Amino acid sequence: MNTLAQNRERALTANGDELTVLLHHQDPAVLLSLLDNPALDETHLGMLLDRQDLPKEVLEEVYSRKPLLKNYRLKRALAFHPGISRLASLRLVRDLYLMDLAQLALLPGTPAELKRIAEDQLLTRLTQLPLGQKAALARRSPARVAAALLAEGHPQILSVVLDNAYLTEAQVLKVLSRDNLSAEVVHAISKHGKWSRTYNIRLALVRRPNSTLSSILAYLPELTVSDLRELVQPGIVSEALRKYLQAEIHRRTLKGRG
Repeated sequence: MNTLAQNRERALTANGDELTVLLHHQDPAVLLSLLDNPALDETHLGMLLDRQDLPKEVLEEVYSRKPLLKNYRLKRALAFHPGISRLASLRLVRDLYLMDLAQLALLPGTPAELKRIAEDQLLTRLTQLPLGQKAALARRSPARVAAALLAEGHPQILSVVLDNAYLTEAQVLKVLSRDNLSAEVVHAISKHGKWSRTYNIRLALVRRPNSTLSSILAYLPELTVSDLRELVQPGIVSEALRKYLQAEIHRRTLKGRG
């Protein structure tokens, strides 16, 4: 019997240190034999799935053994493994816990389709989450999820979600474009150290009917004349605000002539 065949036989009955050594074997047939070893437990399987170079046929075999998927740790390890098939990963992601979904969506190596599904799962669960879990997501979650939390406007998490490193300008602008956005959210954005200094967000805040006049007046000197002229067109801002905008345009015009 050659060495490879011997290793396959050993894999069926090995235990202790010998079993641990075989977990790092390069031959898929040896690893598949290990899966039938009665001594193989959750810890061993976890070590096996930690291998980034694990052959695809081994991953698929583990995935096909439904009793193994009752163990959340193993299910999570499969979902996060870069070698798992697209179909398997799309099925596994639906059973992940909240913060694992967020982590998967944020990992640079996660395929775009899988990121989107993980985010969709988070958004679907969002309305039913207790405030504590929402606060955890507010600190670390993808931009779309952070924006959804921002739009909800919970006072306890507004400052936290605005500090989320993954929140993007595009998502903040989408939130500011919502018709039913609360004044509390608008106020929190207008007072935030980062977002209140972003030009396009300032422009969006000027358009909001529930922005405070003091905030808007503070922004006017920073806005371009072309944007001011667009804002004074009928129906964009209130008549009262239009007068301030027109006065700012007039001031700039006189300054330009001087």
